[in-house]
Amino acid sequence: MLTIRAATIHDAEAIAHVHVQSWRTTYFGIVPEPYLASLNEADRVLTWRDWLTRDIQVFVANLNGELVGFISGGALREPLPDYDAELFTLYLLQHAQGRAIGTALLKALAKSLHDKNFKSLAVWVLEKNPAVRFYEKSAAHLLSSKEIEIGGIQLTEIAYGWPHLKPLISSESASDPAS
Repeated sequence: MLTIRAATIHDAEAIAHVHVQSWRTTYFGIVPEPYLASLNEADRVLTWRDWLTRDIQVFVANLNGELVGFISGGALREPLPDYDAELFTLYLLQHAQGRAIGTALLKALAKSLHDKNFKSLAVWVLEKNPAVRFYEKSAAHLLSSKEIEIGGIQLTEIAYGWPHLKPLISSESASDPAS
């Protein structure tokens, strides 16, 4: 059984676990292995304890009692014309992907942001991340790209956006192809 709910400070450890493990599986072969190996769940717990006290929206997905994914978002951190909110993170454990969990999390975030009077949503994602297909199939539009450095190498990050949150909230939202 799948449940989506707002995260609490008590979820920091489980979110950190999903965050690190998802990076290691999603970015294997994209991000240098020494960087992935250096990711530390204990450090991420501290980061998430801090983030969960800030004015951002965080939702978690529990599948049969196991926290298997999370999403976070809030006000746009870097200007993108005509966009006001940003999806900061969306990660699922590998065994939870392809089960419509990503779509359920995206819908929860979109509704929460809409309720806070945001109108649109953007996300930055590594170009080689397989989740790019998820955003494309969720009707996001390609907006921009930039070069970033991770683990000593340059990677391309691309921005996708949904110009209106309402379609993401509706039951007609795209099905979950990848997450």
